[in-house]
Amino acid sequence: MTLYDSKILLVDDEAPLLKMVKDLLKNDGFWHVDTAADSAQAIARIEKNEYHLLILDVMLPDGDGFHLFEDMKKIKGNDICVIFLSARDEDRARLRGLGLGADDYVTKPFLPEELLLRIKSVLKRTYHIDAENAADKIGKATVDWNAGTINVGEESYALTAKEYVLLKKLCENKGRILSINTLCDTLWPDGSYGYENSLMVHIRHLREKIEENPSKPAHLLNIRGLGYKLKD
Repeated sequence: MTLYDSKILLVDDEAPLLKMVKDLLKNDGFWHVDTAADSAQAIARIEKNEYHLLILDVMLPDGDGFHLFEDMKKIKGNDICVIFLSARDEDRARLRGLGLGADDYVTKPFLPEELLLRIKSVLKRTYHIDAENAADKIGKATVDWNAGTINVGEESYALTAKEYVLLKKLCENKGRILSINTLCDTLWPDGSYGYENSLMVHIRHLREKIEENPSKPAHLLNIRGLGYKLKD
C-alpha cells in the first residue's frame, strides 16, 4: 500500500469544515475519502467499508467522538488509526482521546497544512509506508506517488488530481485492458456517462508526460474497441 491508497473517513457536523478537509486531501492526492455528519452515518459507513484512518470531531449532534471511537473499536477492533478534531483545548479532553488509543489530537482552529502533515505522519507510522512502495516505473519515467509527479531524467511533471487517479488505476492493472467505462467510473464515480471525451483528454496529457513520442505511444496503449492498457 502506498500513502495515497489510504481510505479515510471524516466525521464532523460542520459542512464547510468537511468540504475543506476533503478538498485538502483530494488536492494532495488522497482520493479514497468519505464523509459523515454524525455518529449514525459514521457507523453505517464503518460497517460497510474498510478504512485506514478516521478523523473524528469530538462534538457530534448525536453523541461525541469518544463514544463513536469506542463503538468503532467494537466493530473493527483496533485496526483503524484515529485523529480527533476538537474546539476544546482542555488537557482532560486531549488525555481522554489519547487514552482511548487515538493516534493524534488536533485542536481547532488548525492550519490545513499542519493537519495534512499529521495525517501523513500517522499513516506512515501505522502502516509502515516508505519510499519502497511509493513509486512505479513506466519505461524511462518514474511515478512518485507521494510527490504526485512523473520524473523523466532531470524533468519533473506534476500530476493533476484526475491524472493521478487515472494513472494509479492503470498502474494497479498494468498489462490488463481496462474498458472506457471502467476508467470513466474511476474518475467520475458519481456518474460517468458522457465523459468519454474528457477521458481522452486526460489520456493525452498523461502520454505527454510518460511517452518519448506521445503521438506514437509505447506504454499507454489504446486497444481499439476495448479500452486502454498500460505496459512497461
